[in-house]
Amino acid sequence: MTINKKVSTVITATILTFTLAGCSNNKSTQTKKNNQISVTYTLKDNKKTLDSKTVKVNKKAKVLTGLQKAWKVKQTKGFITSIDGHSQNPKKKIYWTYTINGKWAQKGANQQVVNNKDKVKFTLAKVK
Repeated sequence: MTINKKVSTVITATILTFTLAGCSNNKSTQTKKNNQISVTYTLKDNKKTLDSKTVKVNKKAKVLTGLQKAWKVKQTKGFITSIDGHSQNPKKKIYWTYTINGKWAQKGANQQVVNNKDKVKFTLAKVK
């Protein structure tokens, strides 16, 4: 093999390596994007809106995952006791409750799965 053929082979191998590495990088980035969904969270104190954020989470994520990504959350025994410094008051029967797309949740925030474009509303209010 001549020197020109050796150099040509090395250059071709190098270009091929970088091309394949670039393709695999884009593919993993694309897979990561496809694995993400957007969920909008709203915090309310009675009827007053405190804050609202749209959060990206992985598919099959729980309600609690996005909530914790957006705000500081405290919980006890699976129950949310404080969000962003707004705490419930059991003596006054004021608790955090939540809905998904306007319907009362049937599971705890640490169990309920969210879907793309879900609207989750947490409300701090007196429970009868």
